[in-house]
Amino acid sequence: MTATVWHLEMLDPEELSPKALLPETQLVKLEIPLPALNRFFYQEVGKLWHWKDRLKWSEEEWRNWVECETLQTWMLIYRGTPAGYFELDAQNGDVEIAYFGLLPEFLGKGLGGSFLSAAIEKAWEMGAERVWVHTCILDHPHALNNYQSRGLKIFRVSQE
Repeated sequence: MTATVWHLEMLDPEELSPKALLPETQLVKLEIPLPALNRFFYQEVGKLWHWKDRLKWSEEEWRNWVECETLQTWMLIYRGTPAGYFELDAQNGDVEIAYFGLLPEFLGKGLGGSFLSAAIEKAWEMGAERVWVHTCILDHPHALNNYQSRGLKIFRVSQE
């Protein structure tokens, strides 16, 4: 199966069109690496969007990823309940939003735009020279629009 993939970037924090987090939400950085939690979010967020690349990862692969010094994992709490996560991976001045998403139960509640704004802000706080992400046709139907509405611009389109 071939899918269209959009690669998007932001080159200046001033390009961000932020949306504020809702009062009933809280953003939490995971200070202690928990591979099982990252795996849980990856599986549960990704099951609707055909995320498959990490499904076969071993415990060791998850541990190596989550304990990597360049990685930050953040969790969105909505009314006291984990609602979503994002992973930021810093490499050579770039910060990639490696994974981003909401658990299925929290889709359609107006959380996506503000949560993405927070992810981009945290990426810039890591000292990024560029923030980037990729999405594809298999992702949430509003994903590309959300990325572009926050100020990310397409720099490459590919077929994978």
